[in-house]
Amino acid sequence: MPTKPPHHHSNQDQYTQVSDFVESYVTEDAILLAARGQAAELGVAAVTPSCGAALRLVAAACHAKSVVEVGTGTGVSGVWLLRGMRPDGVLTTIDVEPEYQRVARRVFAEVPFAPSRTRIIAGRALDVLPRLADGAYDVVFVDHDVTEYAAIVTSAFRLLRSGGMLLLGNALSGGRIADPAARDPQTVALREVVKSLRDAEEWIPALLPVGEGLLAAAKR
Repeated sequence: MPTKPPHHHSNQDQYTQVSDFVESYVTEDAILLAARGQAAELGVAAVTPSCGAALRLVAAACHAKSVVEVGTGTGVSGVWLLRGMRPDGVLTTIDVEPEYQRVARRVFAEVPFAPSRTRIIAGRALDVLPRLADGAYDVVFVDHDVTEYAAIVTSAFRLLRSGGMLLLGNALSGGRIADPAARDPQTVALREVVKSLRDAEEWIPALLPVGEGLLAAAKR
């Protein structure tokens, strides 16, 4: 009796399966799930669990004491970062929307993190970053308007200590970055930043396919 040929999944099926496995690898607790739910209600795109796990890993590997986050949202990424940082570490988090930050402040208190561990600043990143100290930070994480990434990268280089890490969220632009036909302003801006970091002598970069893409670069 002839045997049936083995059923081959399409590459797309396999990719989805792998992606789902990666996202479910690290589970989120009730606090993160609640913060994620509030992000969805407010229409804020929170980092995925795999991206959060990568942020926590980098913060831990850097023994991070001082971290800057651009894009507080409802505190999902902030919780992940703080959980990787040293127990005395301080997260400086910037967002243009005070409403989001009110939610994030409640989330941070529920974890609970001492109020002294977060410095929450309402304002535009490009107005706030110039006021922060040179070479004083271990990690800069940006999950924000990608058209401002190029300017923020310049600030981040000044803010980071040698060996400090720059992390740019949403670095694959919803997959559009790989499509030469995608010419929308966000994708074009992102493509330029990704290329300039790859070619820059002063950065050691890697593009990681977690969540919506995370571009990690160590400052030489």
